Amino acid sequence: MSVSGVTKSARKRLIWLGALILSIAGLVGAGVATGSGATLTPKLALDLEGGTSIILSPLVAEGQKITAQQLEQAVGIIRQRVDSTGVSEAQITTSGSNNIVVSIPGTPDDNTLKLIRSSAKLEFRPVILASSGASASVGGSGSSATPSAKPSVQAKPTDASDANWVTPAVQAQFDALDCTKQFRTPGQIDDPTLPLVTCDSNGYSKYVLGPVEISGEDIKNATNGTTTTSTGASTNTWAVNLSFNDAGAKKFSAVTSRLYPLTDPRNRFAVTLDGYVITAPTTNAVITNGDAQITGNFDQVSSKSLADSLKYGSLPISFQVQSQENISATLGSEQLASGLLAGIIGLLLVVIYSFFQYRGLALVTVGSLVIAAVLTYVVIVFLSWRNGFRLSLSGVAGLIVAIGITADSFIVYFERVRDELRDGRPLNAAVEAGWKRALRTILVSDGVSLLAAVTLFVLTVGSVKGFAFTLGLTTLIDVAVVMLFTHPMLQLLAQTRFFSSGHPWSGFDSQSLGAGYRGRLEFKSSERISATKKAKSSKEAAKRQTLAERKAAADNEGSN
Repeated sequence: MSVSGVTKSARKRLIWLGALILSIAGLVGAGVATGSGATLTPKLALDLEGGTSIILSPLVAEGQKITAQQLEQAVGIIRQRVDSTGVSEAQITTSGSNNIVVSIPGTPDDNTLKLIRSSAKLEFRPVILASSGASASVGGSGSSATPSAKPSVQAKPTDASDANWVTPAVQAQFDALDCTKQFRTPGQIDDPTLPLVTCDSNGYSKYVLGPVEISGEDIKNATNGTTTTSTGASTNTWAVNLSFNDAGAKKFSAVTSRLYPLTDPRNRFAVTLDGYVITAPTTNAVITNGDAQITGNFDQVSSKSLADSLKYGSLPISFQVQSQENISATLGSEQLASGLLAGIIGLLLVVIYSFFQYRGLALVTVGSLVIAAVLTYVVIVFLSWRNGFRLSLSGVAGLIVAIGITADSFIVYFERVRDELRDGRPLNAAVEAGWKRALRTILVSDGVSLLAAVTLFVLTVGSVKGFAFTLGLTTLIDVAVVMLFTHPMLQLLAQTRFFSSGHPWSGFDSQSLGAGYRGRLEFKSSERISATKKAKSSKEAAKRQTLAERKAAADNEGSN
């Protein structure tokens, strides 16, 4: 490639890097300007910001005991619930032999608190009575279903088997129930073999539900997404896709076979969480494969909320909130200050070493570190806004390790270029040949770091995930910086006289490399330099001779 072509390519990559940084920063700035929840600083985790601590205590029937296995299973489910809301760096641990402590950074939103507090078992019950029509329907996965258009009131069951459950006492309780008032005690346990009189979670409708026929433990997965037409085209209608395990599929097949021929509201199948109905869709098909789809008046937010409740709602035991309090981050702030000081000291040592070892090339080193820091900062701020990422002490440690990763990349590159110069290549050619050799080493080194980060992130929980995430993120950023900044900058600097002439402060000094320049861009060996210097010294000595000395020397040569 010609010199002009190299220059053009280098400038183009620098422009791409600048556009990438400005694009991410622009998105964050737009989020701040529009009040979309974006901030100019990253969100901090529990150890740096403080937050909210919630203690959950189990509710078990008299004479029963909670097992360690049930407690650990509950911890895992609650952790999945919290993670599904986008809250990172939350701590969910056991306390003693019974309690679970949930610590969340910052001020949790209502949806997060609702998922934590809604700790009773997820249950599926058939609807016997309902004060309004369905707002959703359930069919086979991929089917299209239409919700009932207008609410209706069903005061009495029309099936003899349902009448067995609606006793005068149950009917009186249903008639007297006011969904706008508190009617359940926190952590109330319902008998799964008896009917349940309750309301939906919004307080709009009331129900009489039959005994539990499917438990939340039978759910394999629940996701939200848009529905598709018979031709496979996506629509703008949001739905919840629900799948059961083998045991749940058999139960659901039996239930839908029984409910499908019935009329509203007895063709509806309610899902309860903590005793409240979170959805009660009508049955518009017999579903035998265990894959169902709930459609209705959903948007993206409401469909995800329902999917999360279905997916993470099944706990082996019920819990009640024992206490909720704010926690401070005094110790974390002190440790953060110490960590940042250590990072600054490490950064200064890298810069000092670079100037000592590479002279003018240290400008590329400092520039690479600055660009990597800016890109890392805007990406973390963006992820804090869009994905709920929170920076913890362990995450800060991962960022400090990134200094070494970036330094390692430019050291490998610079030394490869120097090796090429020692072999007698011109500087432009040495920069390109050194880059080809260095790139392989850099990619292998960063690949190992990325593999370690991914392994840690997958196999660990808690604060170690924060370290693994920032380590992986900064490793990817290092690859981008060395390709879009370090290499093109060195290509441009190789065109300047200061670097191409082998100036003692350029980092390409001929004496330190054991080689010298011939002309502007070409090296020659040190032996040839010595011969040239000797010849030059002889000529200068000849110029300093007197006329008599020159005549005597000429006569001497003539006589010989």
